[in-house]
Amino acid sequence: MLKLYRTVIRPIVTYASETWALKDTIIQKLLVFERKILRRIFGPAKENQIWRVKTNEELDKLIKHKNIINHIKAQRLSWFGHVQMMPDTRTVKKIFNWKPLTNRS
Repeated sequence: MLKLYRTVIRPIVTYASETWALKDTIIQKLLVFERKILRRIFGPAKENQIWRVKTNEELDKLIKHKNIINHIKAQRLSWFGHVQMMPDTRTVKKIFNWKPLTNRS
């Protein structure tokens, strides 16, 4: 089921995330969403005949600390490298290297 999450759900949620402004509120919402999905995938834990919800730390160990925010940051770094390798004539590269002519006053 984790493979389904990584190959179907995560790419849909993080589509074009290379260009997002990751603010604290967005980061928190993404982490909550991811934990909700992972709790559904892994289900509750049974200890001494009592069922309980897995903690965030347990979920983090199960995904080996590769959460959705780390995934987005890796995608951004990959996209940055891709843009750097583009020829200077490409529009994306021109916009990336653009500097404003005036300062704010």
